[in-house]
Amino acid sequence: MTEQEIKSLVESQRKYFRSGGTLDYSVRKSRLIALRNGIYKYESALSAALKTDLGKSVFEGYVCEIGLTLSKITWTLKHLKSLMADKRYRMPLVQFHSKCFSSATPYGTILIMSPWNYPVLLTLEPLIYAIAAGNTVILKPSAYAPTVSQVLCDMISEVFPPEFVSMVKGGRDENQSLLNQKFDFIFFTGGKAVGKVVLKHAAEHLTPTILELGGKSPCIIDASANIKLAARRVVFGKYLNCGQTCVAPDYILCHKSVKEAFINAVKEEITRQFSIDPINNPDYGKIITRKHFDRILGLIDESKVVYGGVSNLTTLQIAPTVMDGVTFDDKIMGEEIFGPVMPIIEYEDLESIISYIEDNPHPLALYLFTNDKAVESKVMKSCHFGGGCINDTMIHLATDMPFGGVGESGMGSYHNEAGFEAFTHRRSIVDKKNWIDLSIRYQPYSSFKEKLVRMVMK
Repeated sequence: MTEQEIKSLVESQRKYFRSGGTLDYSVRKSRLIALRNGIYKYESALSAALKTDLGKSVFEGYVCEIGLTLSKITWTLKHLKSLMADKRYRMPLVQFHSKCFSSATPYGTILIMSPWNYPVLLTLEPLIYAIAAGNTVILKPSAYAPTVSQVLCDMISEVFPPEFVSMVKGGRDENQSLLNQKFDFIFFTGGKAVGKVVLKHAAEHLTPTILELGGKSPCIIDASANIKLAARRVVFGKYLNCGQTCVAPDYILCHKSVKEAFINAVKEEITRQFSIDPINNPDYGKIITRKHFDRILGLIDESKVVYGGVSNLTTLQIAPTVMDGVTFDDKIMGEEIFGPVMPIIEYEDLESIISYIEDNPHPLALYLFTNDKAVESKVMKSCHFGGGCINDTMIHLATDMPFGGVGESGMGSYHNEAGFEAFTHRRSIVDKKNWIDLSIRYQPYSSFKEKLVRMVMK
């Protein structure tokens, strides 16, 4: 689309929003049901597209994207009335003749920019909350997942009128044209570099923004950890979607006393979960583009590879890889890996690794495997991160809790109730009654008024 076409689309959505066509409960409910029905209709096409773009199996595509999206619609429909309801608050004693409440009001016309790594879930989940909150929406998917984007575009255009929800495909030119427009709210999921560009454009219009970014999420394996179980859960979280997950464990901080046992357990788990030859496993995915494939291979120090390291340029696959003897100065520690490579750094002193984590940008996630409550308490109190797990990886995303980053890993949060609130402005309102008007706040002031105020305001 040209910039003029995008500008016209934004104007038509703004006009539709101002007509009040998005506000009624019945409208929001029917739109969510229509989206759910659209997903059912296009499920096979979405699964095939995920296989084409990312090599995702039908099972992984459903569990991690399509099914999870459907579950979010189910939750939102169940709670929509209560989410939309006014919230009552207690008034101060001197305002006893008033009603105090906040009302949930939509922002207006929303821009949702989604990434390529979970192109169905991370496009449609924020859309669910934006619709539930009563907004109109323009979706901008990543150009790196073109097959999924086309299927989503076909589905969205069939399910919604363009003045309500519309999708803009394309690359940097379309991104730039969209960011040149004035939106009422922007929701962006992706990398830090593009996130900074989004935030810069949003600042020009003082547009509220949520950024879901990423970073180098540490995973600590304490000496007291259940090593076999830790290895199983770390392997799952690290290599799901070939490591192309924003909350994947980026690197392992493993206590010296259990490092050898952990590495052996990881090797066993990779074979158990992905077979002895993962690249020929039909359920093992691929790297999204040649550019990212080359970047990931460039991070691998072959002298430190203790497992894996095999790649296939034709299929853009990199087998699950483990590196040992890694230091904080190694190239692989200089950026978010976002691929199936697990660097392991040995430690002995917990304080030293806490200092390292805190001296670097706050990660989107942190994982700790321990059976020592003192270690758990120390790490949880000392480290700043978006969210995480104790004795597991990634599953905090599958709960009702808010999800979001902190510092350089993002700002704002969403999911379920927090998702509705993310796309909502809550207006604080006092409904004052007319049958009485206390004069205490008006001049002239007196010592009696002061004494009375001091009594009720303690």
